[in-house]
Amino acid sequence: MNKSDLIAKISADAGINKVQATAALQAVERGVMDALANGEDVSMTGFGTFSVKETAARAGRNPKTGEPIEIAAGKKPVFKAGQAFKNAVKVV
Repeated sequence: MNKSDLIAKISADAGINKVQATAALQAVERGVMDALANGEDVSMTGFGTFSVKETAARAGRNPKTGEPIEIAAGKKPVFKAGQAFKNAVKVV
């Protein structure tokens, strides 16, 4: 499923038009990104939690030359699925 498929599903399930479904999805995306950028976690009960994880500086290798390089510390977004989410996709 891609973004347009998801918008069509939201539109059908919520009984709204695609323009409204697009606006709703974009609002959720912006809300999550803004919260993470401000150092907050976003928790949706049953769905999961979006958070930011700090990564430590580490040594690596340039794949092209094999030369050792230093990879700087940084931050990356992570998602931890909630129990209802895990149960929904669980293979029996």
